[in-house]
Amino acid sequence: MTVLKCIAVDDEPLALKLVQTFIDQTPFLELSASCDNAVEAMTIIKEKQPDLVFLDINMPNLTGMELARLLQEQPGPAPKIIFTTAYNHYAIEGYKVNAVDYLLKPFSYEEFLRAANKVLQITEESSNHYQPITAADDEFFFLKVEYQWVRISLKDVLYIESLKDYVKVHLIDSQKTVLSLISLKSLEEKLPSTKFMRIHRSYIVSLDKINAISKNSIFIGKTEITVGEQYKEAFKTIVEKWLK
Repeated sequence: MTVLKCIAVDDEPLALKLVQTFIDQTPFLELSASCDNAVEAMTIIKEKQPDLVFLDINMPNLTGMELARLLQEQPGPAPKIIFTTAYNHYAIEGYKVNAVDYLLKPFSYEEFLRAANKVLQITEESSNHYQPITAADDEFFFLKVEYQWVRISLKDVLYIESLKDYVKVHLIDSQKTVLSLISLKSLEEKLPSTKFMRIHRSYIVSLDKINAISKNSIFIGKTEITVGEQYKEAFKTIVEKWLK
């Protein structure tokens, strides 16, 4: 498999750490260096000659967009660029400097992997060796908890509860829950539909953790969760498959 040498550039420590973690988890990516400003990144890029740069846009002194323009003007092939930013109004400008993709913070590993696969595909198109790597359904996801990103294994999740603007993730370890500022709908979109299902406006459940079903409820351990009216038909379809 082709291995792409990467550099991560971001002036926010937590965001930089997350990109480093995602790179380390991806078999075809290799982290050559990381830094917290674009001026230092310019020097490192000349020295390391990476294939790919994960580049934040809003940084002091020299922005990521300005660095991308400078790289385009340099002699020889420029590294591929994936922008990472909290602002969505840079998308058009990003295409002007031939960025491969544009990740809007906070982004999931699945989104990161999709963007990295684009670079891999571009690199391997001529050799016909391109095979996209997908995030396995039984792996994990990240949630922002206060000032850090917390990794949660899917297999450890019992159910997820909505608490206004927050979600509470209930885990197999009954003494442990994770509280994150995210909507239930946003989290639902990150979870594999083969393993998780929304059965109530306030609850998503792990299907393989359900150990009993009554007429209008499910049980996970001693916890009873009512199946909401608008979710009954979809859940009934799942139950019918189980009972065949």
